[in-house]
Amino acid sequence: MSLLIVDRHTVADLLPMAECVDLMEQAMTALSSGATRQTLRQIIPLSDGAAFGVMPGASAETFGAKLISIFPGNFARGLQSHQGFVALFDPVSGETVAMLHAGEITAIRTAAASAAATRVLARPEARHLAILGYGEQALTHARAMVAVRPVSEITLWGRHPDRAERLAAQLRAELSLPVRVAAGVEAAVAEADIICAVTASPEPILRGAWVAPGTHVNLVGSSTAATREADDALVARARLFADHREGVLTQGGEVVHAIAAGLIDEHHVLGEIGEVMSGAKAGRTTVTDVTVYKSLGAIVQDLYSGWRVYRRALAEGRGVSVDF
Repeated sequence: MSLLIVDRHTVADLLPMAECVDLMEQAMTALSSGATRQTLRQIIPLSDGAAFGVMPGASAETFGAKLISIFPGNFARGLQSHQGFVALFDPVSGETVAMLHAGEITAIRTAAASAAATRVLARPEARHLAILGYGEQALTHARAMVAVRPVSEITLWGRHPDRAERLAAQLRAELSLPVRVAAGVEAAVAEADIICAVTASPEPILRGAWVAPGTHVNLVGSSTAATREADDALVARARLFADHREGVLTQGGEVVHAIAAGLIDEHHVLGEIGEVMSGAKAGRTTVTDVTVYKSLGAIVQDLYSGWRVYRRALAEGRGVSVDF
């Protein structure tokens, strides 16, 4: 048996962002139609805010799992916060056929999924993008958003202005857009049409009172029931959609907290984003709606991305093949 190992740089080469946006629409539509199978993510907390996660699932093409560690402090070390691998299995023989760099797949597919959600929820003319955070997901979300909306201006906020300014300089050079660093979150989102929250903050940094009518918000950084980036007021006023309904109701901190506070019930999660993409559920209904996409990440995103990379690597002779 031959096992193909695909490293970070090869994943990046074989999974271009614009292509991955379309792929994530296929993945999320498949998830919401019942064409894939998965269990809830299993998360083991570690010390200093780190965690270890296991995400198993199956699609029509393959089955497998992502084993990943999340170390938020890695950014300061020049490392990806997500470390691990995606294991893919042959659906006919059950053999392990590939191990792919999970950090790079996660970096690309998470932002691509947010962009796919933005494409069906944000106003078509949305131009001003606000990004809360300055890590890897801030970079990939900027790349993803310009692929789906005519972004003409970006505003950044981060707890350390010097780090935010470094990202701003990189984005100015890469995207040829004006990028400004705001002194606070309220100032960053004041004129935003699209907001991407991609921080590691355990407590709300984004207030509903600061979000203008008609804005679309991607809540991405919080991934446990005990952490949240947005307050109850934003959740309560929004037309809210989940990547995976069961997961968000169980592990989506913003939603879990608002339900516990008695401000919303489970029906406030109007559906999964895949249902909006398929036309089964209405997304934005008026130009003044505040829409929210709550992202936890679903293994189907990794399976679709990983299988695309695996098949392309085989066709192009990329990766390292080993006997296994």
